[in-house]
Amino acid sequence: MRPPSPIRLLTLKLWPHHRALLAGLWVLVQLFFWRKFHGPHFVNDSARYLEYARGIAERGYFEPGHNLRYVLYPLFQSLWLRLGLGWPGIVAGQMAVSALATRAIYRGTRRLARGGRGAAALATLAFIAWPDIQQFNVFLLTESLFISLTALSFGAFTKVKAGQPHDWALLLLVLALAALARPNGFVVGLAAALAGLDALRRRPDRRPWRAALLGLVLLAPLLWSALNHQLATFYLMDTYQRGELIFRYQLWAVHQAAPLDMPPPGTGPAARVLYFAVHNPVYLSQLMLGKLFVFVSYLKPHYSLAHRVLGVLVLWPAYFLAARGAQRRGVWRPARVFLAGILLLQTAIIMLTVDDWDVRFLAPILPVVFVLATLEIATWADARGRSMPAGRNRHNTDG
Repeated sequence: MRPPSPIRLLTLKLWPHHRALLAGLWVLVQLFFWRKFHGPHFVNDSARYLEYARGIAERGYFEPGHNLRYVLYPLFQSLWLRLGLGWPGIVAGQMAVSALATRAIYRGTRRLARGGRGAAALATLAFIAWPDIQQFNVFLLTESLFISLTALSFGAFTKVKAGQPHDWALLLLVLALAALARPNGFVVGLAAALAGLDALRRRPDRRPWRAALLGLVLLAPLLWSALNHQLATFYLMDTYQRGELIFRYQLWAVHQAAPLDMPPPGTGPAARVLYFAVHNPVYLSQLMLGKLFVFVSYLKPHYSLAHRVLGVLVLWPAYFLAARGAQRRGVWRPARVFLAGILLLQTAIIMLTVDDWDVRFLAPILPVVFVLATLEIATWADARGRSMPAGRNRHNTDG
């Protein structure tokens, strides 16, 4: 039998300290992006969040309208402004929440992998090392907080399997915070609700399932009103008419072959989308497929060749592995439904709205992709280990 390679020997030597190494890597990554962007990074949308935050900090004024759909982030910023810590305080706060999110990724993945530390370490490594996740910790944007809350929701969701009341309370808290972080933040709570409905449907006693369906019917008017409220300040028809796949970017656009049938004046926001879909099905399908490609492909027009190649080599296989992982029966089904729900719901929203020039909308669901992909890899590795000859398998385990 050949002796272990030097790389394997080093891996075996470092493995007992893998959590400390991951923590050290996380710190180095934060320092790297702090240095790269010269501290807190101000971009176009930062101004309106900071102005809102100053209003909250100085006068307790919560501005109505579009910005209210992002209310958690200005409120978060206002805490640090009120403490006199300014932009560095905001970024430090974002990093602190991100550290908790990183721990949630590790612990949540380990629970789903039935204690497997390898799967947990790999998912956490991807969460830390993928540049388009951690960089947002120094941006004065909602993305850092929303990414972290999505990860914290995942960690909290994996704990409710034990059924402890405080675990349920924590889950409801982080789901509510995620819903307040961004207009599309409700997808995390909706994914959790879908997982709950699926669990009820599979119970021998169908009465809770029927009661849940009846509740949804009774709540339908309220849910419709909430959807209209969320869409009221988004001018989707304008982006549809312009054929935009990426907001305000005309080089990648779909051009209609015939005049579009637009909704009549006075139609509600959600009803406008339904009207447009019914009367322009081919054009809307082209738009949605184009947005799907732009969203998941990572081939953004402003990105360098190296950036695109990295996405193709890493993310495309990760999507495939995540799809496989979502079907693995050995993984707790409610968690699989929850993770797949976040991924599919966020993708559907982008297909019905419009993508951005960077990966601001993709980054919050990349942790979901990495967790599901890691679970698939762990399942494959376990199967391979069981199929190995007894002596060789014992050698690997003892190592």
